[in-house]
Amino acid sequence: MSLRFSANLSWLFPELPALPARLEAAAAAGFVAAEAAWPAGCPAQALRAAAERAGVRIVLLNTPPGDPEAGEMGLAAVPGRQAAFRQGLAAAVQYAKAVGCPRIHLMAGRVPLGADRAAVAGEMETTFTENLRYAADLLAQEDMVGLVEPINNRITDPRYYLNTPHQAAAILEKVGRPNLKLQLDLFHCQIMDGNLSHNLKTYFPLIGHIQIAQVPGRHEPDSAGELNFPYVFELLESLGYSGYVGCEYAPKGDTVEGLGWLRSYWERRGLQRGSTGKAAE
Repeated sequence: MSLRFSANLSWLFPELPALPARLEAAAAAGFVAAEAAWPAGCPAQALRAAAERAGVRIVLLNTPPGDPEAGEMGLAAVPGRQAAFRQGLAAAVQYAKAVGCPRIHLMAGRVPLGADRAAVAGEMETTFTENLRYAADLLAQEDMVGLVEPINNRITDPRYYLNTPHQAAAILEKVGRPNLKLQLDLFHCQIMDGNLSHNLKTYFPLIGHIQIAQVPGRHEPDSAGELNFPYVFELLESLGYSGYVGCEYAPKGDTVEGLGWLRSYWERRGLQRGSTGKAAE
């Protein structure tokens, strides 16, 4: 089974200011699936129209980050922000329905400024589990999947609450909802734990979405770095992974020129550009 790749519109084609233009550029490059963070400033109707014109499926969106000026990056685990989380979740569900997106990343958020991580860990876990149960029930009504993503706190976000697949898996088990899954970004996983082969095999039943970038530069998979992506892709194929692989990296230069790794992947498997992405969900 060949892998299905999704263009992350919040990272790729940065020379284009608007998400619809980035989506159309992704389609021209061969992608048939796209994802994005919270699409602030882009009306759902505009993104849906661009997706329909280009024949691209929107496969993942984030919940709103909260108040960026206050340093927020998600709200699901932040004590005292439950009402704001639910309001943002409702907006995300409405937007996802409008663009036909079946997955929403429920951003956990950061340890509050001035707080000791260990001192607030219990309260944040309680908040997170309660909000995830609420989200799962709401998403189930729309036949949607919620995702939780560990983000490394060594380089990218020192105050982010959810940091490792082990922590995420324990919370998912505690919440106990079948429509909540693990969003495993291999960039963050490598920085926090490494041992990707073991982690992919161990947490494979929980995985609902995968994202990729080279480590440590967070550039194209074939750029210089620690990860052997041809091996990783073959491992995912051998495991029978049928979800999407999101390209969440910062292009070193022109996005299309940097997609040689993806064109090579398609060519080695005898595929037309993006052809596996046309498979049913």
